Amino acid sequence: MNNHCRIGVALIAAVVAVPAFAAGDAAAGKAKSAICAACHGAEGLSPNDLWPNLAGQKYGYLVKQMKAFKDGSRSDPMMSPMAAPLTDVDIENAAAFFSSLK
Repeated sequence: MNNHCRIGVALIAAVVAVPAFAAGDAAAGKAKSAICAACHGAEGLSPNDLWPNLAGQKYGYLVKQMKAFKDGSRSDPMMSPMAAPLTDVDIENAAAFFSSLK
């Protein structure tokens, strides 16, 4: 194998090994998630023990849970209807916003 092939293989291996990072637009997520503030707080800190804090949650976790509410694999009488009209981009943006908070 020549040096060019080795470099190419090394680059491919490096790209494959890099974990996925948060996607989404946090600014767009902040605007879209204004309705979330009623239960989860404007800065993602819930005023009620019944609802979780979203601030600082991991991006992937937030996306997974919201998609589960949307597709029905997770059900909640309050969250399922809230997630139903969201697009994948809406969910990714909201997750980017909440995961960016401390």
